Amino acid sequence: MTEPIEPSTSSSMSTVFLHPRREPFEHGLLPIPKLIFSDPAQTLISLKQKLLELSSGGKVDPAAISESLQISLDHARLVLDTLSSVLPSSEPELPTAEVSAVDLHDLLLFLYIQSYKRLLPRTHKDSVAVADVWPSTSAFDGYLSALSPLQLVRSNSRRFMPSQADEEAHQLSYLQKHLANILSLLAEPVEGEGEESLVLSMDRFEHLGFLVQFGDKGSEGNSLSQHSPFFANSDPDMPAVPAPAAQVHDWLLQNITSALEHISERTSSKENGPASASDQDVAMTDACNAPVKVSTSTRAPSFIEGVSKSSYVKHASDIKGSSVKVVNCHESAIYILAPLRYATVYGCSDSTIVLGAVGKAVRVEHCERAHVIVAAKRICIANCRECVFFLGVNQQPLILGDNHKLQVAPYNTFYPQLEEHMNEVGILPTVNQWDNPIALGMVDPHDSLSHPAGVADVQAESASRVDPDQFTNFVIPNLSEESTGSTKANPFTLPDAYMASQQRNQKNLGEIRELLREAPLEDNRKRELSSALHVYFKDWLYASGNIRQLYCLQGD
Repeated sequence: MTEPIEPSTSSSMSTVFLHPRREPFEHGLLPIPKLIFSDPAQTLISLKQKLLELSSGGKVDPAAISESLQISLDHARLVLDTLSSVLPSSEPELPTAEVSAVDLHDLLLFLYIQSYKRLLPRTHKDSVAVADVWPSTSAFDGYLSALSPLQLVRSNSRRFMPSQADEEAHQLSYLQKHLANILSLLAEPVEGEGEESLVLSMDRFEHLGFLVQFGDKGSEGNSLSQHSPFFANSDPDMPAVPAPAAQVHDWLLQNITSALEHISERTSSKENGPASASDQDVAMTDACNAPVKVSTSTRAPSFIEGVSKSSYVKHASDIKGSSVKVVNCHESAIYILAPLRYATVYGCSDSTIVLGAVGKAVRVEHCERAHVIVAAKRICIANCRECVFFLGVNQQPLILGDNHKLQVAPYNTFYPQLEEHMNEVGILPTVNQWDNPIALGMVDPHDSLSHPAGVADVQAESASRVDPDQFTNFVIPNLSEESTGSTKANPFTLPDAYMASQQRNQKNLGEIRELLREAPLEDNRKRELSSALHVYFKDWLYASGNIRQLYCLQGD
């Protein structure tokens, strides 16, 4: 009889808790019906055999994925790119636009978690305070179209991101329930002993690092096997002895249980303790006066939350870790000028949000009348309305959910360290797929909501291109002394139509300046002209949404 296996501990004997890897659950779910199985374990065990036959050296390419899952080649490439974007890696990203193949076992785990249902967005505990900061109409609505009935219903039920503790507990509970099935996809029988004696080699065990990790450093720390009692002291020059799948299952269950208890205790003590200004549920009316929530853990994302009617800037030296979440910011200008792996923009309205260089994935969700400017490997846009995206992206933008009047345009800005940051996270300036979006389903099967029959087959509304004559460069103000860098211009080449429009605008501006200088006007006529120009400029600021940039000049 085997001895019970204790949860993982560090060398100082303090408990090192297991955590789910957030990235697959936050950035890795695709609303493609053929990827979602009613019985994922049974389906994937039979699918595994077919994929093995089509694989080469344990690697699976888009053609094999397409044939095995009976999906289009475009969707197969989307599967491969999405999986690649959420794989754990401590290595610097290589500047490449495409991935040619993925590991078979990583693919199986990725396909299994397509059955995951996200935690429902919560309503704010002070809905009246929220309405004061995020009204159903804004200063810009006079220049924008009226909402459709469907959008009106959604806009009246504001969604707020669940707390990190709640999401983590939800993800751990999912893994707890499905652990036996997940292990069955990785385990193999001992030769000559049948299916009853399943084992996991160290290599197969390491694939679990796609879903879970120990400690705060995550993929930047030790490998998963180094935290286990099965492979921690293995001789690197000798093949490790495979571990019985049943023991691995029991050990992981113990660690998941310990982690859930720890989250429960931490949440309970927080609820019973004094209120903190950095709590996730800080009233929105106080958010401008409270410190912006920024986490200190290298594993957890940095939060920029609740900024209202102001500007906010973060440089690389200000960011802990490699992930950022911009949440519930309104009528503001947000600048995150740093190299990142992941970024999420959630529940923002009437704001301009500039994200530096994001090497893995960006997700923008439940935003209204926002301008998002980003250089990234890939971006997913979900459930947004009347937003404009200025993109430098190496892969096709993914659009899903209930969207309304989205626009896309080529990337339109720069800051001194931009090219350095892009190179650091592996973004190619020579490839920009901004105008080639993929639209998937209007209904997200991962959102835990019930939907009317037939709605699941409706495709999401895609995005239109910004008219080249309406396209302008965006100038990032110098908000700090961190201005040293080699980037002097937009690293992405503008399409011809947009370049020609810019050249026309610059020529027209030069001609107008010359006419004004040479106009023989009396002083009172000059004052009238100046007043008229100010009125038109103010109208343009509101109509374009650029009024929010003036927040940078207020009290900074």
